[in-house]
Amino acid sequence: MASRKPNASAVKALQKELKDLNEFPVEGFKVMVSEDENLFVWDVAIFGPPMTLYEGGYFKARLCFPDDYPYSPPTMHFMSRMYHPNIYENGEVCISILHSPGDDPQSGELPSERWNPTQNVRTILLSVISLLNEPNVHSAAHVDASVAYRKWKESNGVQDEFERVVTSLVKATHEEAKRDGVTVPTTLEEYCVSGRSTSKTFYQCGDTDELSDYDDHNEYYGSDEDDYDNVSIDVEDEKINSTKESQYLQKLTLEWMIHA
Repeated sequence: MASRKPNASAVKALQKELKDLNEFPVEGFKVMVSEDENLFVWDVAIFGPPMTLYEGGYFKARLCFPDDYPYSPPTMHFMSRMYHPNIYENGEVCISILHSPGDDPQSGELPSERWNPTQNVRTILLSVISLLNEPNVHSAAHVDASVAYRKWKESNGVQDEFERVVTSLVKATHEEAKRDGVTVPTTLEEYCVSGRSTSKTFYQCGDTDELSDYDDHNEYYGSDEDDYDNVSIDVEDEKINSTKESQYLQKLTLEWMIHA
């Protein structure tokens, strides 16, 4: 079976994102290209945010990118078992940022909340990390988890089925983290530092040397620079965005502490 012909614009966009994430990592997750070195499939490790029910969790997920990325969004599935109102039982993540561009009145989402080509892996994963502690119960993908979450919130933790299930799932991820040689951050300080450290198993967003393998695609298929330059981000902007994202995560954590 012949391998699919990669789209040059998509390859260039993904190359750039991997390289930028390697240079300017963000707290809360680590990314790597899948074992078969398919640039269109990324494996992700998401750390449960401190001061939340998911604290200390080590959750694995997979992002699959379409041939016309970044003009269409990737799909995201958790491979680790999850219990969350906006994650289907099969692990598929249901969040507006992953929904295709356009106006869909039936969805209850504004077009501005859906995917657009200026979004990227950073914004997806930051949104998912935020979603872990602030589910959208008005658009539930997992009805049982949504009901349990509402009861837990409305009873101030007295009806604790949601808390018990999530806590057990978090504990179940600890063994896998040990097997992968990953130290999971549990404090805000460790969580912020984790974005700037390197892991032997989940290397920080790929080895940049391996990205050179994809340069051949640009030479063969053309660079399509004009197509992608409209949605690319300048390196200096990345530095600014990385700092803003760090501050954003700290702000989110403080808000979670206040509302917990």
